[in-house]
Amino acid sequence: MKRREFITLLGGTAAAWPLAARAQKPPPLIGFLGNQPPLGAPQNHPQGNALVQGFRDNGLVIGRDVVFEPHFTGGDDALFPVFARELAQKKVRMILANTPAGVRAAQHLDPPVPVLMVGMTDPVREGLVASLARPGGHTTGTASLNTDLTPKLLEFLREIFPKATVLAVIFNPSNPTNPVLMDNLRAKASPLGITVVPFPMTSPGDFDVVFPELVARHPDALQVIADPLLSDLGHRIAELALANGLPTFTNNEWSAETSGLISYGASVRKVLYRMGYYVKKILDGANPGDLPVEQPTKIELIINLKTAKTLGIEISPTLLTRADRVIE
Repeated sequence: MKRREFITLLGGTAAAWPLAARAQKPPPLIGFLGNQPPLGAPQNHPQGNALVQGFRDNGLVIGRDVVFEPHFTGGDDALFPVFARELAQKKVRMILANTPAGVRAAQHLDPPVPVLMVGMTDPVREGLVASLARPGGHTTGTASLNTDLTPKLLEFLREIFPKATVLAVIFNPSNPTNPVLMDNLRAKASPLGITVVPFPMTSPGDFDVVFPELVARHPDALQVIADPLLSDLGHRIAELALANGLPTFTNNEWSAETSGLISYGASVRKVLYRMGYYVKKILDGANPGDLPVEQPTKIELIINLKTAKTLGIEISPTLLTRADRVIE
């Protein structure tokens, strides 16, 4: 998906609005710093739709009440400071960012610009905010619980595959939270007799090299550590894993909604939806540092029973009853 298409998805083209209305007062500009734009048809993409709806339900129509200006690095974190400065020069009212590197780049702007974190894994450990309750400075937003949830997938793995001994893990080592997640995973896997085999990816282009190496290792299962760089590869990873007889475990709902076996985590759509609340609060004059960082209130277990049947896997009735959604 091209950057222009993503802007169109978010209603970023102000040309749709009457010239007279725009001449009165230009709407505030909202910047976005990310690794990759969403893939797929722009009018149907759940990421963009969730963000747009969240803004709308807070009285903000993108393109009329605010204008959205996204910048994507393609996996090159060195571009974040460049893009942050470009957004500052355009007088953005605030900047949303979904990676630690993007948040830091926005935080370093002088004069400061309000910064909204989008689903940071552990913003306190990363030094992005002082605390979740009182973030301080000019930063707030949403945090995930992936540090705690990633090892939980091991429990599902052991329950479904009691004899599993090798777990392949795709992760992005350039995200400073991911090595922590890998350490947690190894610490939990070792007592279970499971060897964790890491497969690092620092750009989407690495996938065509990494995945054949992963398959050649003949793991019992595959886990993908949640990361914005990898999120839009979730469909492709799950589909190719299924084609090679590999069950996939992730924190990404979109993986389980396609061909992944299990996802366990907060809904990314709901995280994106909540950004409209923060944008409206700040536009109305709230100080970002006084707005608590929001954590997910619900963790969802999704099981793709269709994938299980394709792989010849039996999912116990007990586990199925624990699922928030079962895809058949």
